[in-house]
Amino acid sequence: MIQSILMMGGLGVLISTALVIASKAFYVYEDPTVLAIDDALPGANCGGCGYPGCMPNAQAIADGVQSVNSCVAAGDDVAQAIAAIMGVSVVDREPEFAGPGCYYGNDEADMEYKYLGLTDCRAASLMFGGMKECRIGCLGLGTCVKACLFDALTIGSDGLPKVDQEKCTGCGACEVVCPKNIIRLTSVTRRIMREYTDEECITPCQRACPTGIDIKEYIRLIREGDYTGSIQVIKERNPFPSVIARICPAECESHCRRLLQDDSVAINHLKRFVCDYEMNQNKLSLPYKAPLSGKKIAVIGGGVQGLSTAFFSARLGHEPTVFEATDSLGGILRQAISRERLSMDVLEWDIEGVRQMGVDLKTNTTAGRDFTIDSLLKEGFNAVFTATGGWDSRLLRKDIDKTAKVFPGTFLLIDLLRSKTDKNLDISSGESVVIAGSGNKSLPGAVDILKENGAKNITAILRKPTDDLSLDPAGIDQLIKAGITIIYHAGITRVMGEDDQLKSIEYTKISTGEKKIIDADTLIIGSGRFPELVFIPMAPNDSTDDSDNESQETQEIIANAGPLAWEGVELLKKPDSNRELGLLSDQDTKTEYSSVVAAINGGRKGAAALHNLMYGIQYQEASKIITEQTRLQDVFSLNSVDTSSRNILIPRQTRKEWLDEFSTGFSTDKAHTEAERCLRCGLICYEKS
Repeated sequence: MIQSILMMGGLGVLISTALVIASKAFYVYEDPTVLAIDDALPGANCGGCGYPGCMPNAQAIADGVQSVNSCVAAGDDVAQAIAAIMGVSVVDREPEFAGPGCYYGNDEADMEYKYLGLTDCRAASLMFGGMKECRIGCLGLGTCVKACLFDALTIGSDGLPKVDQEKCTGCGACEVVCPKNIIRLTSVTRRIMREYTDEECITPCQRACPTGIDIKEYIRLIREGDYTGSIQVIKERNPFPSVIARICPAECESHCRRLLQDDSVAINHLKRFVCDYEMNQNKLSLPYKAPLSGKKIAVIGGGVQGLSTAFFSARLGHEPTVFEATDSLGGILRQAISRERLSMDVLEWDIEGVRQMGVDLKTNTTAGRDFTIDSLLKEGFNAVFTATGGWDSRLLRKDIDKTAKVFPGTFLLIDLLRSKTDKNLDISSGESVVIAGSGNKSLPGAVDILKENGAKNITAILRKPTDDLSLDPAGIDQLIKAGITIIYHAGITRVMGEDDQLKSIEYTKISTGEKKIIDADTLIIGSGRFPELVFIPMAPNDSTDDSDNESQETQEIIANAGPLAWEGVELLKKPDSNRELGLLSDQDTKTEYSSVVAAINGGRKGAAALHNLMYGIQYQEASKIITEQTRLQDVFSLNSVDTSSRNILIPRQTRKEWLDEFSTGFSTDKAHTEAERCLRCGLICYEKS
């Protein structure tokens, strides 16, 4: 008995000793900060933050990887509590909601939907391309509803998911499980930044519109009598709706699917109807914008593109300032369009909408005279965008008697050639000169002038390959004998400088994508306008593609008034069969935009580029962006659509000529009748008559 007790006691001591040793060897330290954050989180473990549970998210917050308000299931009180634990402040976060990409189900569509009865969208998508004709449309089996942990989704009677924005937290669970990318998160920022892709159900008219307005939605709202809602949809992508409603070439109407039956819907005239309604209210209806970011943006040029860039930048939460060289804004709109087509009160109305969005407008301020790129960056602007217009604008404002200079060391070829006979055009070239995009026959004359001005090393960058038949072999040989370096099939993708001096340029081989940097203190642009570039500060020794924007080193340089290194980066290019990249490609504007509505889209793309580069965000994947070469499903005949004639617009000079005093175009009855003609098309479907 005693032996047993002693044995058991000894065994207990042995086990205790082992446990003590094990506790020392296998002790796991638990960070009290992580534990405190985890306690503050609601414990939903929904995964909406992107991490598999609250504890991993708490660790990410403590590590500084996640923001204190990253939990989609929690409210502001939780974010404030976590911020107190971390010793930081909370900033506003832009709301995101799920949204469906289809507008009606198979019961209302006139095209076939071939369901085979499987109960999960992912399984259905794997078989027979989704069991229906449309490769993109919603399958309607409710897998997204099952994935939502917040009861924010239901399947409606039309077979489409319905989102309750009061309950939606923007966690993205529905987006993850949808095999067709129909339901996805959306926000103001996402909608401004994104180009349309071949994965989306975009109507033919919307694809044809350079600004990409959701046409069928604003027409639907007119049909329902919600004119304010309609103008809000238009302003989502167009800050000049009243102007465009009077001068737009209406490319959308030439792609309207009703043309297969009778006449296109009067899309642009319906836009004019709701724009007149807004003007009559004498109160601008401003679209939602993201919370303030604290970023300041300078836009050089107060024409349509510059004002549009500023408008969309303000909607992204930034603080833009427009610098215009003349005493008035609007550019070619003010100078070149007859007052019968566009009255100045309409133009001023839309410009006032840009100002009220939060844009600071400065006139009589000229680049190169009143400011430079580096001076703006040193003043605290986080980025600068050039939207100065082309030769056409200079002719209209009689501004051709002096050299145009927008950013350091860069001149237009037309000014260089004119400087041979016009001594008022002062172009001082440095020793290392790059000529970009010049025509083959204008190169010799440009080279002679540059050599007279002291240039020693001249490089011509041609977009054409060596075997291009348009090149003149004799002229090329003459240039080579003169010591000119010629780089074929390449485009300039970046310019770099320090203070008010150009230092180098980066060019990219179009065939291989290989990038090279060469010295250049002078750049000659072979087009009628300066390229659209985004300028941002960078570290002086940074020559990589992935520069750390606004790094601590750069900020210290600005604070100490030392030399400021900067770079100018081109805008996103759409994928193209010709491998379009670099300045002066076929996608770039050489003189003026072909239409005002295209200039507006150029402004939106400029705002997106500014946003991306300031935050170091990668551009949208280009391979899926819709281009003119993209092959999409379409409809080539209409069934069960009643014939109805287009309503003809008879413009009125004054609003009082109509019974509806606010409208100078359609009456209310005609507008509603015309809106009824819209088929509310999908990709290969349309709403039944």
